[in-house]
Amino acid sequence: MIYTGSCHCGAVHFEVEADEQVECTECNCSICTMTGFLHLIVPKSKFRLLGGENAITTYTFNSHIAQHYFCGNCGVRSYYVPRSNPDGIDVNVRCLMPEPLKLTVVSFDGNNWEQHAHELKNYSRE
Repeated sequence: MIYTGSCHCGAVHFEVEADEQVECTECNCSICTMTGFLHLIVPKSKFRLLGGENAITTYTFNSHIAQHYFCGNCGVRSYYVPRSNPDGIDVNVRCLMPEPLKLTVVSFDGNNWEQHAHELKNYSRE
């Protein structure tokens, strides 16, 4: 299924291919908790930025591997390149339309990322 997604103001918008029944991850690390991000990691080939490249601001911290993309207009982080899968795109399910037919949310302990990174890698391969 093809979903459309965007930031709040619509400046950054994209398409992503994913199943109708989506299993996503909710992380309890500081940035994910503060932004309310629900993670759906897809291969880059299943993501297409349609517009707003000039509105994107990039933020990195800690290891600087993850590339957190925010809309410079409204501040919403609708997708980013994750540390756990730098060859993929992590889409915020809360920014998708239509909403997935069925959504299963799995918790991930990102506060202890190093300890649980192996679990995350196993999860993202399933």
